[in-house]
Amino acid sequence: MTTTTLPQSAQLLRLSDLTLLAVAMVWGTSYGVAKGALVFYPVLGFLAVRFGLTFALLLPTLLRAARRQQRDALRTGLPLGGLLLAIFLCETFGVAHTQASNAALLISLCVVMTPFAQWWLLGQRPAPAMFVFAGISLLGAALLSGGLSGGLGWGDGLMLVAAALRAITVCKTSQLTRHSSATALQLTAVQAGVIALGSVLLALSTPAGLPALPKDAAFWQATLYLVLGCTVFAFFAQNWALRHSSPSRVALLTSSEPAFGALFAVLWLGESLSVLGWVGGALIVLAALWTALRRG
Repeated sequence: MTTTTLPQSAQLLRLSDLTLLAVAMVWGTSYGVAKGALVFYPVLGFLAVRFGLTFALLLPTLLRAARRQQRDALRTGLPLGGLLLAIFLCETFGVAHTQASNAALLISLCVVMTPFAQWWLLGQRPAPAMFVFAGISLLGAALLSGGLSGGLGWGDGLMLVAAALRAITVCKTSQLTRHSSATALQLTAVQAGVIALGSVLLALSTPAGLPALPKDAAFWQATLYLVLGCTVFAFFAQNWALRHSSPSRVALLTSSEPAFGALFAVLWLGESLSVLGWVGGALIVLAALWTALRRG
């Protein structure tokens, strides 16, 4: 009796699929994990700790780089870091004021918003189908936020702003890094430093200032998970998988992130969504998936 084995290319493809699903799962759970950490520490302090640790972890890649790479990392990383600071402020304050399931689903609207950001910033008009996808996404957001007659919650509104800023950042990243010699890790180190420093300065400018660091193990476990899982693991895993898969396949698998986020929030945090909320979330995910596949 003989056994058949998959060709090496098929084995790599299967492994890359599993890796991308793992990345989507990790990113999806980040909203629920962040919401748990915010129980112990305020938003600005949490961002300062999270990205301060990320900066410290990635700083050696920047210090060992050639001078040209260091200059390029600073030239592109500083403005992009400013955009990311705005994104994470909106995201994290949004998570603090809405359900983690809502946050995970609403942030995926950035996929549908990106072609319109390209139209605004780069003059590239989106295909007619994108207007249909945008309408479906907006209907989904309305249903998720309480129905067509309900008001938009403060946290949900911040997540929509974060999604729009993410779409703009995608376009600006493409523009600024096109001729940069800096690696993605070096660029990420600068961006993390900008977010950490900006969060500290904003916290110190408030009456409450920056409180003493929490001693609760749950806070540090959540923070380390976000630093190591959502930054280090996800970065390396996604870049490895991209070398062994097609763009459409990558889009299909990573578009499952909001679904994992909603399921994690419901099963782990005990959150609940109404029937309209589930329908709205499904519309958002489907519109993001179709958009990603078309772009892929």
